Amino acid sequence: MTNLRIGVMYDRDWAPEELPEFARQAEALGADDLWVVEDLGWNGGVSAAAVALGATRRLRVGIGIAPAPLRSPALLAMELATLARVFPGRLVAGVGHGVREWMEQVGVAPKSPLSLLEETITSVRALLRGERVTLEGREVRIDGIELVHPPAEPPPVIAGVVRPRSLELSGRVADGTLIAEGHGPQDLENIRALLAKGGAGEDHTLNVFAFACVGDDPDEVVRTLHPSTEGHGAWLGRPQEDVFTVSGTAARAAERIGALRASGADTVVLRFVGPEPLRQLQVVLEAVGR
Repeated sequence: MTNLRIGVMYDRDWAPEELPEFARQAEALGADDLWVVEDLGWNGGVSAAAVALGATRRLRVGIGIAPAPLRSPALLAMELATLARVFPGRLVAGVGHGVREWMEQVGVAPKSPLSLLEETITSVRALLRGERVTLEGREVRIDGIELVHPPAEPPPVIAGVVRPRSLELSGRVADGTLIAEGHGPQDLENIRALLAKGGAGEDHTLNVFAFACVGDDPDEVVRTLHPSTEGHGAWLGRPQEDVFTVSGTAARAAERIGALRASGADTVVLRFVGPEPLRQLQVVLEAVGR
């Protein structure tokens, strides 16, 4: 699987102060990526990305995802540009709608989530390219802003989305798409079709989060995953047993990663559940020949 990037998520429930050492160990094990999470009330995605980048030398760090309603496009571009200049080629910025209920809690829920996401991604990408941006959009207004220090290598800005219209939007305006946990190979085939409908080219990347639990006792693996797959199944509107995971023995986990790759995934990011996530990561990386 030499053409597939394999990453690991630093779960939002894990202590922020343990992120630097986790990132260093993930890098030493041979992971390609480490992805941090920005959910309301947990951690800041840009600051967590900065911590992980500063603790490592090679690892690519992804933000998954910055909610567009919480982020001024100009400020987000400024933050991303700073990281991209200091750590060139090592940042991926995911941007999404944000959880509607959370956005309502802080008074930033947009009238048109689709317009906000499109206008945010479009303006952030343009600013990162060093362009002077003026936009009088439905949700975003920018009047003649440009970055003084744009990065020589703009980081990819990808859309973390799930629904069909949002996937088409991602194919039209983003560098790539980030797919939430629970989506399997058949889902990816449908997603690829929606991205293509939006205009995605061959360089549009597909990045997939997946719950992961590796062990030799199948019953224990199922028990460990149960709270995650149950909750996520309800969110996705599908039976719990249809929530795709990278789980089972190391060989079985490697097979399931391979199935995602065969269906178009460019990056698979493992969200480990259960004890010793770094040990689980090591076992998976060895099973795929890393």
